Amino acid sequence: MKTFLKCALAAFAVMPMAAQTPEIFQPYKDTQLRLPSVPLVVSDPYFSIWSPYDKLTDGCPTHWTSDEKPLEGILRVDGKNYRFLGAKNTVFQSVVPMGDEMAWNGKYSRKAPEGKWMNPDYNDYSWKEGKGAFGSNENQFIRTPWTEENSDLYVRREFDLKPADLQGDLFLVYSHDDNFEIYINGTRVAQGPAEHKEEVKLELTDDIRKLLRPGKNVIASHCHNNGGGALTDFGIYRNVGVEDSSTPKAVQKDVDVTATSSYYTFECGPVELDLVFTAPMLIDDYDLLSSPINYISYQVTSTDGQEHDVQILLTASPKIAQNKQAQSTISTLEEHNGVAYMKTGTIEQPILAKTGDHICIDWGYFYMPAINGTVSLNTDAAIKDSFLRTGKLPASKKEIVAKNASENPLLGYVHDFGRTKRGASYALVGYDEIFDIEYFFKRYKGYWAHNGSVSIFDMFNRLNGSYAQIMNRCRDLDRRIYDDAFNVGGQKYAELLSGSYRHVIAAHKLFTDDNGTLLFFSKENDSNGCVNTVDLTYPEAPLFLVYNPDLQKAMMTSILDYSRSGRWTKPFAAHDLGQYPKANGQVYGGDMPLEEAGNMLTLIAMCCKLDGNANYAEPYWDILTTWTDYLVENGQDPENQLCTDDFAGHWAHNANLSIKAIMGIAGYAELALLRGDKATYEKYNKIAKDMAAKWEASAAEGKKGDLHYRLAFDRENTWSQKYNMVWDKLWSTGIFPAHVMPAEVAYYLKKQNQYGLPLDCRKDYTKSDWIMWTAAMSPDKKTLGKFIEPLYDYVNETETRVPISDWYDTVTGRKTGFMARSVIGGHWMPVLAEKLGK
Repeated sequence: MKTFLKCALAAFAVMPMAAQTPEIFQPYKDTQLRLPSVPLVVSDPYFSIWSPYDKLTDGCPTHWTSDEKPLEGILRVDGKNYRFLGAKNTVFQSVVPMGDEMAWNGKYSRKAPEGKWMNPDYNDYSWKEGKGAFGSNENQFIRTPWTEENSDLYVRREFDLKPADLQGDLFLVYSHDDNFEIYINGTRVAQGPAEHKEEVKLELTDDIRKLLRPGKNVIASHCHNNGGGALTDFGIYRNVGVEDSSTPKAVQKDVDVTATSSYYTFECGPVELDLVFTAPMLIDDYDLLSSPINYISYQVTSTDGQEHDVQILLTASPKIAQNKQAQSTISTLEEHNGVAYMKTGTIEQPILAKTGDHICIDWGYFYMPAINGTVSLNTDAAIKDSFLRTGKLPASKKEIVAKNASENPLLGYVHDFGRTKRGASYALVGYDEIFDIEYFFKRYKGYWAHNGSVSIFDMFNRLNGSYAQIMNRCRDLDRRIYDDAFNVGGQKYAELLSGSYRHVIAAHKLFTDDNGTLLFFSKENDSNGCVNTVDLTYPEAPLFLVYNPDLQKAMMTSILDYSRSGRWTKPFAAHDLGQYPKANGQVYGGDMPLEEAGNMLTLIAMCCKLDGNANYAEPYWDILTTWTDYLVENGQDPENQLCTDDFAGHWAHNANLSIKAIMGIAGYAELALLRGDKATYEKYNKIAKDMAAKWEASAAEGKKGDLHYRLAFDRENTWSQKYNMVWDKLWSTGIFPAHVMPAEVAYYLKKQNQYGLPLDCRKDYTKSDWIMWTAAMSPDKKTLGKFIEPLYDYVNETETRVPISDWYDTVTGRKTGFMARSVIGGHWMPVLAEKLGK
């Protein structure tokens, strides 16, 4: 056994600390935008931790799915403690377990029951018996299927309690999808919105606790499934976490979000604390773009001119490496290259075993090293008690196995500033997924690992040794993204894009296959969990077309190779490559022929125009020709096909889908021109223009001053966003008559609500990505601003506290569906239009 493991003190590694200038703790620009959820530690769809609160101390950080991923922080100043990160720690011990811990018995009805069905004495003899949880199969703990859309589920769960069960800090925990209400012994105690929510925690107040009694109790719930996934699960838990209740919250003074970093400032008595969370996702450095390691920088400054004795505590939980809290974990203290690392993960380690949506990773390991500080692996109580009393960590355990959530340890990190007027340092945290993705039945690590030749510890060493340089490069990217947006659309647009960058990048996985081909796969978060979905690749494209078109190609190459391999034989592009993290072929239940063929042709044309040649398209020319001819044959007046906005209900004769086909054909013509094939260019360019002329005649409605174009050719008194038309402006191709685009933009301005332009005339909801595509058709900056302002207000004011929802209601500002999706890369479309215009 190595000496450092025997040491009675917490493990410590002496590492040279890079010089930290005050500039590191100042954002490039102060920002006013209140993001609905602030990125803290983000890397990919799994290693993704956010704060969905106005203040960092208002609650526990979460994964984008809302699952808790506890990070905590306490600053000790002259013996007094101030919490600056996370809420009071909860370590739950089950009293009435949920479905992730056991199959519980319940009675259920699919029809609305008569009478007081939620009361303990209700006669539920005619109800069916089932095992919890209830819902759709995308949740691994579902034991009673419930999948029908627009349907209801009523559940009654009877259980006995002993007097001892009613002691302590009790919580009702529940999960639901969608609308939800829950009762304890006949009294409603909570309601849930029309969203997917997992493990919502309701602390039982004195009034609610009185509803429970020794002996028989009943919890009853009603859930309505609007569509997609369905879920009902609930239980009661006791918090056995320990913390000095007298620890006050630090006073949060400011929060600013730039492209790569989130900046917080706190008042902790006579000391000011600056805290910076940085994901070094540099878009031109693939090692850093794919790195699963983030920085947490911290600085303390005396505000009274006196020296103060200061220590900072950062803690993490094994929950970061769990999909569900019932999973057993193993946490260890190890040494690598002379550095002590705390490591935690599940015992099961089901590598790449789970596919789908609303799941968190439960394979691989989370790491917190003793870089610039001491570390200790111990119980929550031991670490908190020691730090709160002495500012130091207790002796570290070598290994802790936790069979349930209440036994989970804490990973503690402390930096001791000693007596100081000003001090600064940083910590690093990271996650090694072992294998990150499966691509046609072969497993791959992320790009940063260079096919296994670089270890996670090598990456920690690199990021530690290059801290100052990397932070400066991050600031340069923050500046570039802010300034590009500011020059196009002003301050609010700059803040919107600054708050969108990490959100987009963190929904991807970058790697290379066995041939060295660069591949960049998205996960369709919060929709169906598909990998590399073409109709996500399309709306998110502007960000990558502006800053790194090779990443755009890296999203499309696999779809092209899928067709070239013969695995996909249809005359249009596939919808997806599988369900994340397994990219073994399309799994989506319905094709989107015009949608995906048009998307691919348009994006390939854009990439090649940026290159100034058709080299990228050349190996796939036969495939592109087949797709184009499909568009020619079927795109003028679409049949009842699915499109990317299928959630809105798909109508035949969709005018915007026809535009997509027309611009896909025009894109193929542009590719032919780049190849030097003028005859093919002229042929398909003419076809596109002829189709556009017929489109204009078929879709036009209204007279001068009110001219606009229908949602569907055969539907009078309708309208819709024609965002697919923006390419005609970007390419200066003149495919559509010159008056069409200005007429549409003028009409849209009459249809805006408080929080933006609806998607079409059927509903008040919209898509934020399509708003900015549509806005890019604006004739001037003033008009563009009229689209930006309400979108900014939505992000700034929405009550739905999740990573930006791209599908929301323009009247209420609430999420309709979707969150944390890469499609908000579409917010960069006006920047792309400006770039091409120059």
